[in-house]
Amino acid sequence: MRSMAETPFQPDHGRTLRLTTIVRLRWLAVTGQATAVLVTAFWMRFPMPLMTAGLLIALLATANLVLPLIYPQAHRLQPRAAFALLFIDLAQLAALLFITGGIANPFTLLVCVPVIVSSASQPRTYSIALAGLGIAAVTALAFSPFPLPWYDGTPPTLPPVLTLGFWVAIVSTIIFAAFYTYRVSLEASELAEALAATELVLQREKHLSQLDGLAAAAAHELGTPLATISVVAKEMVRELGNDPRFGEDVQLLRSQSERCRDILRQITTLSAEDEAHMRHLPLSSMIEEVIAPHREFGIRIRLVEESGRAGEPVGNRNAGILYGLGNLVENAVDFARDEVVITVRHTPEMVSLTISDDGEGFAPDILSRIGDPYVTKRQREDSAGGLGLGLFIAKTLLERSGATLTFENGGPDQPGARVQIVWPRAMLETRG
Repeated sequence: MRSMAETPFQPDHGRTLRLTTIVRLRWLAVTGQATAVLVTAFWMRFPMPLMTAGLLIALLATANLVLPLIYPQAHRLQPRAAFALLFIDLAQLAALLFITGGIANPFTLLVCVPVIVSSASQPRTYSIALAGLGIAAVTALAFSPFPLPWYDGTPPTLPPVLTLGFWVAIVSTIIFAAFYTYRVSLEASELAEALAATELVLQREKHLSQLDGLAAAAAHELGTPLATISVVAKEMVRELGNDPRFGEDVQLLRSQSERCRDILRQITTLSAEDEAHMRHLPLSSMIEEVIAPHREFGIRIRLVEESGRAGEPVGNRNAGILYGLGNLVENAVDFARDEVVITVRHTPEMVSLTISDDGEGFAPDILSRIGDPYVTKRQREDSAGGLGLGLFIAKTLLERSGATLTFENGGPDQPGARVQIVWPRAMLETRG
């Protein structure tokens, strides 16, 4: 259970960028830059280095035409290649801004775009490097000697204080946007991988629960040809049973066919019995099935049934609930010193289960984040495992079953961690 549930998440694992995304963003940039230059030069009639600006835009468009010829459309760029392309985009934009007024150009804020794209899709190292290059580009723009395209006469000149203010604002935007985008993208990746692991657990548990049905189906399908073999074997015994050459072999053939028929009958019977008594589980049987695998680890597990077993709910066997409770019990056993106490209570309206251990409890900074994937710290550092993806999966599975989970630490008299799971009784009980 722990091996798959506690797989560490690599923050930069799987963070790639499709070539199609880069190409589309570049065409958007080419269109926007060309429109801005043409409107400024021909509609507003501002003097500007039209030839140089057109050359820079043409270079970006040409590079964009070449890329799909080199790589297939669905190609995913490796981080180094993506960094190179985003750096080219940043450099081209910075050069275009440099010859059209520098930091006074109102489009200077677009320097943030390649950095944001990198932060959303690339490893942290490359994103930090590109952010540093973006800041360097903004600094260079602050010292541009080229005037801002303006009406005939003296173009506007920014006071040094205002230039500094623009620089601080753009650099702050680069840093904040890059960090914010990286964190949001990272959390989305963590959640996606954790949910994928949850689905994998459910699929495995469902596969195991279906093996009995597959065995019964196989026994049913094999019954017809085996019956034919048995009939033929009986006829052969009748004809060749006393033949010294074939009699022994024929008897062996018949006995083995009878044995195969008995095995298939036994499989069918076991499957039917399992279906009858394992499809529905009383609450006490479900708790015992959860606890049983963890009794041999030197930690005492004490079960307290406050409401007794009279009138306990009987529900469908749910692989998600069994896995989720098993993971919580396993964590409690891992961190307990001597004892884990499981308290069960049921009323006509609700069913509650409390799992308590006598360990060090949850760290205060972790308590508020429990249930997020890949939270792997707890106060006891010498214990194997942690509270990470496994706990996220357990919490997700139990909440899908209708449960509400509460995580807390005990008081001075009862130290340790405590997890309470509460279901509306109707969510656990079999109807009909």
